[in-house]
Amino acid sequence: MLHATMLRRGLLSWVSRVGGVLVLLCCSLSLLYVMTCSPPLSVDPPLSLALPRSGPNHASLGPGTGRGGGGGGGNAQSGGPPGSYQVLLQEREEQHRLHISSLKKQISQLKEALQESSQQLKGVQESLKRASGGPSEGQEAGAGSQGGFLGENQGAKSQQADLQDFLRSQAAKAEVSVGVRLPSEYAVLPFESFTLQKVYQLEMGLTRHPEEKPVRRDKREALGEVLETALHSLNTPTGEKERTSKVYTPSDFLEGITRTEKDKGTLYELTFRGEAAQEFRRLVFFRPFGPLMKVSNEQVDTSNVPINIIVPLSKRTDKFKHFMTNFREVCVRQDGRVHLTVVYFGTEQMSEVRSTLENTSREANFKNFTLLQLDEEFSRGRGLDVGARAWKGGNVLLFFCDVDIYFTADFLNSCRLNTQPGKKVFYPVLFSQYNPTLIYGSPEHIPPVEQQLAIKKDTGFWRDFGFGMTCQYRSDFINIGGFDIDIKGWGGEDVHLYRKYLHSNLLVVRAPSRGLFHLWHEKHCADELPPDQYRMCMQSKAMNEASHGQLGMLFFRQEIEAHLRKQKKPQKDMRMEKMAGLLITEMTAKR
Repeated sequence: MLHATMLRRGLLSWVSRVGGVLVLLCCSLSLLYVMTCSPPLSVDPPLSLALPRSGPNHASLGPGTGRGGGGGGGNAQSGGPPGSYQVLLQEREEQHRLHISSLKKQISQLKEALQESSQQLKGVQESLKRASGGPSEGQEAGAGSQGGFLGENQGAKSQQADLQDFLRSQAAKAEVSVGVRLPSEYAVLPFESFTLQKVYQLEMGLTRHPEEKPVRRDKREALGEVLETALHSLNTPTGEKERTSKVYTPSDFLEGITRTEKDKGTLYELTFRGEAAQEFRRLVFFRPFGPLMKVSNEQVDTSNVPINIIVPLSKRTDKFKHFMTNFREVCVRQDGRVHLTVVYFGTEQMSEVRSTLENTSREANFKNFTLLQLDEEFSRGRGLDVGARAWKGGNVLLFFCDVDIYFTADFLNSCRLNTQPGKKVFYPVLFSQYNPTLIYGSPEHIPPVEQQLAIKKDTGFWRDFGFGMTCQYRSDFINIGGFDIDIKGWGGEDVHLYRKYLHSNLLVVRAPSRGLFHLWHEKHCADELPPDQYRMCMQSKAMNEASHGQLGMLFFRQEIEAHLRKQKKPQKDMRMEKMAGLLITEMTAKR
């Protein structure tokens, strides 16, 4: 009995000691985790995972972001407004995310290094065993499998070495540290500059903004990755020259420049504040492009792919006659795989439209057309939607067109090749013609339409803000929901449809088309349009008239004419003096 009591007391004492040790161990692990995952404290705004907020020296930030304004304290002070605490919490959260991401990357690198070292050690051990004449581990399991493994391992290492050599050669060919000779200023590839918040670019694209936040996810993520890698490199030096006592944060980033050589790769140069006032740290990264890789090799047969061209129309019968002239030549005589659907609004001039279609049918032996009439107010989206749903012949390829569009047979082939049901839709960028009267000086000097269709900066521009001309299969159009038929009048319906496709899983092919032209016509913006539609209409009207230089010549016409008159007067005086001199010389010779 006494022995059992002592045993029970000893067991209880041992359990209590073990419990205490476990509690102490848990507390130690928790403390170690908190110390490891806590990023270095900084009052400066941190880097977000994409393009983060800028620091106090970036004036491009709006109010409420970062710490700085023109002077004084920031909103993140303890005495600031309640909203500053939320900003401070967001900054701390972003610091945690950045540090955790950096730790994950270090762990991944350590795992890769450990795996590579273990493979090298295993290879050395196998070599020693073979040199000593003893059986290796693979030979014990089977000489054939060991030979195959070594062959695969050596092949993989050889491929990896070849790839690394290729990537190094790409960096050597690019303008990273040494320039190359260029023939002229037109061959220069400019850089884009960027801060934590903005990108400053010469190629302004659709937004027309010289500076903007990058809206494309690939560019945003690429710059974010470069910034994160730069901070990781600064805070984890590998050599004595790179060692520093400073902990770098996103607010130390000043600016960077980047450019892409399409056949070599992308260069990044980033500048950070150093430890002293006039010291900086500059990091250079190069993302080389790999060798070409074949993705697919397929044969595309378009011989049995008809196109249903849908044209909404209201009045404008003279333009429709010109359209049918081009249609007869391209679609009937050259292509021969086209159906035309005309959706006419109202009853006025309806007979002329019908007569034009019947004449084309009779003269060109063309029967593949449909004329639909809607007795309602004109709506482009409504007309195209009705025309698309009226087709009953299966899943046809649709081309939404306008009456002032000129296209070629090559464009019809592009329409077929760049669309695929359930996979791709085609949004070509057409070339919009300027006012021919301004281009050629007077109506008498305007050449025929076919001779006007030259893609030059003085004759027109790529209409990259227009999304009305599009090719897609009827099934994709129906599944996406069609047009917003509540939009009346001019503009807006095409943008809504375009955004629907962008929000879907379909691939949107957006590219300039050399065979699609918008013929100039005088544009009237109705007073009944809502303010946003009226503004879009007026902007389009201004851009359609002439180039920037041509509009400037019109604006400064009086000043230019005054200059020419001044130039003509001295020339006239010089001619008179010359004639007088010749006359005096002739009279002297006669004497």
